[in-house]
Amino acid sequence: MEGPTPVSALIHAATLVVAGVFLIIRCSIIFENAETTLLVVSIIGALTSFMAASIGLFQNDLKRVIAYSTCSQLGYMIFISGLSHYSVSMFHLANHAVFKALLFLSAGCVIHGLSDEQDLRKMGGLLHIFPVSSVMILIGSLALVGTPFFNWFLLKRLYFRISFC
Repeated sequence: MEGPTPVSALIHAATLVVAGVFLIIRCSIIFENAETTLLVVSIIGALTSFMAASIGLFQNDLKRVIAYSTCSQLGYMIFISGLSHYSVSMFHLANHAVFKALLFLSAGCVIHGLSDEQDLRKMGGLLHIFPVSSVMILIGSLALVGTPFFNWFLLKRLYFRISFC
């Protein structure tokens, strides 16, 4: 996690961390012929999503909170790939890249503006100091939780339909 925030944005949103999900999607023909493997992939994805979200709740570092959120979202992608819904996983992957980059770059503006302070316990009342960054973080956060009129709202509805079919 140590490094410039734009580098973190690229790593967590677009390149390295999503490579495994992309590989599973590209190798879907192989996974479709191994039902046990699909079950294992689904279980690992669900556990990863739950564990990463749980750990992220107790972090005090701004970039770590966003990084654990990324790990949780990757768990969702792996889980849905294990259920053989590769197009939904790819849709999630593309949306995740956009919103996670928005969150990391906005967080980088706040961190830089506070003289490299990343501790969330020392932040507060930043709406007046960083109005644009605050609005961007709000937009990225609302998109990640599935607020209506964002792409992720459609994605969460797809997950709900798939889960109960």
